[in-house]
Amino acid sequence: MRRIGIWIATGGLLLATAACGGGSSSGGGGDAGAPKSQTLSVGFVAEPANLDFTSTEGAAIPQALLVNVYEGLVKLDQDGKIVPLLAEKWEVSPDRKTYTFTLHDNVKFSSGAPFTADDVVFSLDRVKADWKLKIKSQLDVVDKVEKKDDTTAVVTLKKPSNGFLYSMATRLGAMFSRTGVSDLANKPVGTGPYTLASWRRGDSIQLAANPSYWGTKPALSSITLKYFKDATAMNNALLTGGIDVISSVQAPESLQQFADPNRFQTVEGTTNGEVVLSMNNGRPPFNDKKARQAVRYAIDHKALLETAWAGRGQLIGSMVPPTDPWYEDRTGDYPYDPAKAKELLGGKTLNVKMRIPNLPYAVASAQVVKSQLAQVGINADIEPLEFPARWLDQVFTKGDYDLSIINHVEPRDMGIFADKSYYFRYDNPEFGKLLASADSGTEQEQTEDLKTAAKLLSDDAAADWLFLFPNLIVAKKGVTGLPKNAISESFDFTALAKQQ
Repeated sequence: MRRIGIWIATGGLLLATAACGGGSSSGGGGDAGAPKSQTLSVGFVAEPANLDFTSTEGAAIPQALLVNVYEGLVKLDQDGKIVPLLAEKWEVSPDRKTYTFTLHDNVKFSSGAPFTADDVVFSLDRVKADWKLKIKSQLDVVDKVEKKDDTTAVVTLKKPSNGFLYSMATRLGAMFSRTGVSDLANKPVGTGPYTLASWRRGDSIQLAANPSYWGTKPALSSITLKYFKDATAMNNALLTGGIDVISSVQAPESLQQFADPNRFQTVEGTTNGEVVLSMNNGRPPFNDKKARQAVRYAIDHKALLETAWAGRGQLIGSMVPPTDPWYEDRTGDYPYDPAKAKELLGGKTLNVKMRIPNLPYAVASAQVVKSQLAQVGINADIEPLEFPARWLDQVFTKGDYDLSIINHVEPRDMGIFADKSYYFRYDNPEFGKLLASADSGTEQEQTEDLKTAAKLLSDDAAADWLFLFPNLIVAKKGVTGLPKNAISESFDFTALAKQQ
């Protein structure tokens, strides 16, 4: 997905973690400076299909590996600011087309191979040559990547780009070893503070502290990502000590279970994950703008959020979260108006297929959407698909759906609508022109163009935006370094620790 992060978010999506032997299990390969008791288990949903985020869509892989195992030249901090990582600094030429990155010296990959400017050239050239994802087009603006010396890499763009450096903070900017890409699906080789220790498919992934990490050593000797398909099972695992952290609460109505401040803590912040009611613009009935508009008028978003997600999250009305500079509250574009929806349908009844990932937020939201659409004459047949494999194949790749619901978590991902082959099948050349203008213009022009683009998407009812997914974490008391906001593709483990 382009970003399905799709959280997939795929949208996408969420991970699950917990140590195989519980929160106190120890992991091998930890940093000699970290006590062996310093282990942590984190619960997630949606296990990665494999570990290669260069060829496999979905957010589950970069959520686990980006920043933790793989690092880029830059990364996003908690406020969404671009900060140095493998590059200690960078300079931009006056014409905004040349970026000179000065790299940290004495950095090594987990294989022992040195990280140099040669690896920067290799990694960025590889995006164009070998990556399979649609999002690789974000780096089409790159003209050439050159090594000036071992610690200096120069990237020359074809034209000025406001989005280039931001893209470098995503998975697209991950640095790979020239000798470490033979089996990316199973054996990641990065420069990060953690390495892959084990993967029990269908159960958990264990990361171990990298003993030769170039930066600040992690406080934990190991982290286990435990995957749960059932929100109740994940809650019970925290209640009984099987895991230390729920990375993203999947049943907000259950939070009262964790109200004891002597045992648990709750962190609530924001994400850039738009929970999207996707409509297939490329086939009937939603190739008709009036049918799409009818859907938007038929949804009572406030009631949906209260019913499906216990009121947690935020109504936004567009593909832009409030953490982006060009955010505008577009919730008033299509106010709840069943009579208007029926008028747009002209008295017709529509029978549609709603194929959703079998993830808690999607299942809960789909039930409310189905009920509300039925009130205006749209009968939706809900079909949960196993996520990620079946949903990615049937909906994302083949476009065989009428409606779907997915949490698009990748940052600044409005551009996915510019690709008419993307699973929305949205096709409006004017939208693409606005994005191109925004990328090459001044900062003010970028903001204005992207506001206009978001309004165009909304006016066209290219999709419906149900709500902004909250960052809602529950953890044992004593766990520190939990991220308040989740506004990058990564669940950053580097600051996590446990008080003894």
